[in-house]
Amino acid sequence: MIRYPDLPRQGPEPDGDTIKFLPDTPALIEALPRPSGASPDLNRRGVSVRLEAIDALETHFEETHQRLDWAYAARDRLLALLGFTGVEFFDDLPNKVKRADQDSISGHVLTNGVDANGRLIAFVYGGATDTPDGAPIFLTPDLADASANRALLAEGLAYPAYYATLPVDLRDHLAGVSRAARPATGLWPHADGHPGNPATVTPETLDETVIWPKLFRRLVPYFAAGFTGFDQFDTWLRADPVHRDDAVWLIGRREHGNLHDVVRASGDQIELTVWPEDFVIAPDPATGPTTPPTAVTGDLVIVAALPNPAGADAGAEKITLLNVTPGPIALDGWHLRDTSGNRTALTGPIEAGEVRVVKVGWLNNESDSIMLVGPDDVVIDTVTYKKEQVQTGRTIVFGR
Repeated sequence: MIRYPDLPRQGPEPDGDTIKFLPDTPALIEALPRPSGASPDLNRRGVSVRLEAIDALETHFEETHQRLDWAYAARDRLLALLGFTGVEFFDDLPNKVKRADQDSISGHVLTNGVDANGRLIAFVYGGATDTPDGAPIFLTPDLADASANRALLAEGLAYPAYYATLPVDLRDHLAGVSRAARPATGLWPHADGHPGNPATVTPETLDETVIWPKLFRRLVPYFAAGFTGFDQFDTWLRADPVHRDDAVWLIGRREHGNLHDVVRASGDQIELTVWPEDFVIAPDPATGPTTPPTAVTGDLVIVAALPNPAGADAGAEKITLLNVTPGPIALDGWHLRDTSGNRTALTGPIEAGEVRVVKVGWLNNESDSIMLVGPDDVVIDTVTYKKEQVQTGRTIVFGR
């Protein structure tokens, strides 16, 4: 999905390695591993997907960007690979889609987890698949080669960036793809800051320098802190081993290290001392549970709502819940809420196969979205109704 028809100026911001994805079965997203402890940032409009194994130049990052011709080239190629055509962006909002021949398109992803920002990390494919939704897949190099991820690497439109969650055989295979793209393909003839080719960078030239995007994302806050040269960069990195000095595995040396071990910087020059495919980045340290919650999307569903009861609405509006699991669900810590922030707390158990009718006083008679939210703010179910569905005294039933 690249555009919200009802809110185009508030829609997704696709770039060269991130796309919005609306899953057919949201419960599968909630059930994914969470190496950094973050739950998926999933709502009724979907979840962002970060393409595994690649890092494209930034079209937007903390009010700046990298060199835009190559950043946009990666973004536009990704959209084309997925099947989008006729895509135009707003002049005053250059990362928002103004119009396109398709606002959304069929596609599928192969993922093994959620990153620290609540995004899926995945191999991404345009079109449907015959494989059942949620089926376990052994991702072979041949299957990876059919992905948009591999195409962007092979065409020299993205850098490699390998995290510890990527299987070794895929990492080795994609490293070969990336090496084959150098030095004459895509952005590579314009790239600096790699082994043997230091980049000369100042705060004024950063947004025009083609360098490894993860290093760019470190330089933005470094320069924002008031530094103008790199003599303090090593010290600055080491001061924060979580958010700056990422833990890495140095493949050639077969030893653990940190980002400062693969960066050389002084004066106004900076470079990676090894190629990005020759080290593996550790996920961010876990800040919460790394396993999915016991209750996930689809366990308890909203089946009906009465937004406009006969007589006074206050306290007479109703939302009906159904437990579809084979066991009881304890609702302590759960709540219902709408898009305006109104909420009603839930308590007590709801037995297997039973319904619970909850009285509320905040349903909108024009239109509204209702969210059922579990512990740790995990969205379990979402429904939406429109003005034309609202009739006095009549209950709206949500089809499944």
